[in-house]
Amino acid sequence: MTLLSPETLDPRTSVLNASQVELMAALLPCMETVRFPAGEPVFMAGSPADAFYIVDGGEARVELASDEPDTDAVLEYVGPGAFLGEVAVLAGNARSVSAYAHTDMTVRKVSARGLRRLFDDDPAQGILVIRALARNTALKLEGALEQLAEHVPNDGLDSEVERMVADGNAAQEVFASWPEDRVDALLTEIAETVAARAQELAELELAETHIGNATDKALKAQFASLGVLASLVGRTGAGPLGDDPERRVAEVASAAGLVLALVPLTNPVPTFVNKTLICLKSRNAVIFSCHRRALGSGEAIGTLIEEVLAAHGAPANLVQWVRNRTSRKKTARFMRHPGVALILATGGPAMVSAAYSSGKPALGVGPGNAPAWIAADADVDAAAKAVVDSKAFDNGLICGAEQHLVVDTAVYGAVVEALGRHGAAVLTEEQTQTFVTCAFEENGDLRMHLVGQSAPVIAAVAGLEVPPGTRLLVFRADTANVAGASARERLAPVLSLFGVDGDDAAIDVCRRLLAYEGAGHTANIHTADEARVERFTREMPVGRILVNAPSAMGCCGVVTGLTPSLTIGCGTFGGNSTTDNVSYGNLMNVKRVARVLG
Repeated sequence: MTLLSPETLDPRTSVLNASQVELMAALLPCMETVRFPAGEPVFMAGSPADAFYIVDGGEARVELASDEPDTDAVLEYVGPGAFLGEVAVLAGNARSVSAYAHTDMTVRKVSARGLRRLFDDDPAQGILVIRALARNTALKLEGALEQLAEHVPNDGLDSEVERMVADGNAAQEVFASWPEDRVDALLTEIAETVAARAQELAELELAETHIGNATDKALKAQFASLGVLASLVGRTGAGPLGDDPERRVAEVASAAGLVLALVPLTNPVPTFVNKTLICLKSRNAVIFSCHRRALGSGEAIGTLIEEVLAAHGAPANLVQWVRNRTSRKKTARFMRHPGVALILATGGPAMVSAAYSSGKPALGVGPGNAPAWIAADADVDAAAKAVVDSKAFDNGLICGAEQHLVVDTAVYGAVVEALGRHGAAVLTEEQTQTFVTCAFEENGDLRMHLVGQSAPVIAAVAGLEVPPGTRLLVFRADTANVAGASARERLAPVLSLFGVDGDDAAIDVCRRLLAYEGAGHTANIHTADEARVERFTREMPVGRILVNAPSAMGCCGVVTGLTPSLTIGCGTFGGNSTTDNVSYGNLMNVKRVARVLG
């Protein structure tokens, strides 16, 4: 049935409401049929409102503009009968959202020029159109707040959400009684299964997301499975934790309940397995909401885990994931559902903010913007190698990797040479100007299409030639202007380089960088002086101080004694509830049995 068939314009059988039927009839003289293949934009945010569209067949995806790669920008999906873009046409404003053909689409296009011509040629008919369009728009605007679902209460039902939450809680109730050895055996097989398929999963993830590189992604998946497992096996995830006879207080661990876990675009497979392990260790069920562009990766690892669960006799639906597609509206419904006990929010700042504003307990993370101070007494070669290995890993997608080098002028030249030996291209002042202009937006954000790309690809976009084998791009920055492109987090193999004269200047620049963005996450120092480390620790507003270590591997606990985790809390420095590397201990309630002191 096409949109303008007799059935469609008959209010008794139409997919449209009565006012829309009236409007469609009035608009017939100025409509044209347009087709959009899947993936093609219908209109983009910021573009002039030169037309509006009525969906005849297929499905459209409506998105907010976002410069956060880990925030899913989808507001909703709409199908036949939906109006797209008419509010902007009426208001005469630029588009505030983008619309894409999610599937092949056929639409009726009504141009603003056609509307004006209709008004000029037939004023009476024009008045009818305006009245009908106004009524339709008013009905649409009644639900406008729901389009921004992360900011409003969940006042509706979604059958998929209701079913998954009910199933998850039923599974968790059964799983809560599993003994420690049985849980550890389950977790061990999950971790070993994922690790054994790490390369395959990494290649799938890369093919889907088009960011990072498969070799490093496989290593991340192995760490997130086997590395995290090593911190869990043999520990107590439920039941008695200990007894203090002097205080006459005993502690008993109890599950949080059903956890909603967000999965970002930048690390979908490692995040999925990491969160599965820590949720199950503390006897929680979990529902995953994957970024729209990582649904295939979520399906692949979720299916592997589901098979292991079944083999161990775990209750069905202990680990679930949204299989078809997600949107902000659906994720917000999960967040606010009374059956969800806790939210594990790994993703862009917008989604983390939504989790915190949901009214539910939430463990969120903040952006990384780690400065790395290379002091005058540093082992320059070791520091340069650590920085290049860290920031180049998976094309810079680990947010805790170094973002800025703050180098004492006494070793500045030596550091530049050492960076070059280990695979970094340090740009000249002239090259830096060209690079910043081409690679960054006016507000200082790295252009979205460069996120997770290799150093040679990014250099080529800026028209720069770099030596073969270049793994990292380093551009010059001015301590007098700690802002914009030189001061932002970049999920790519790109670093800024500041020269400073002495310890006071170095600490000042590091603090200014963290104040600009990324307070709470991580700061790095390369030095042999313990007094310098102590001062740096006192003055940096972060949860992790790394000493002579590669930041990406250090903050996650790969090469340090920190708890192995890909969910890195930033504390009140960064607007989070914890500075922990989040693990199973953060996902339990601890009951305290207290007796009268005698």
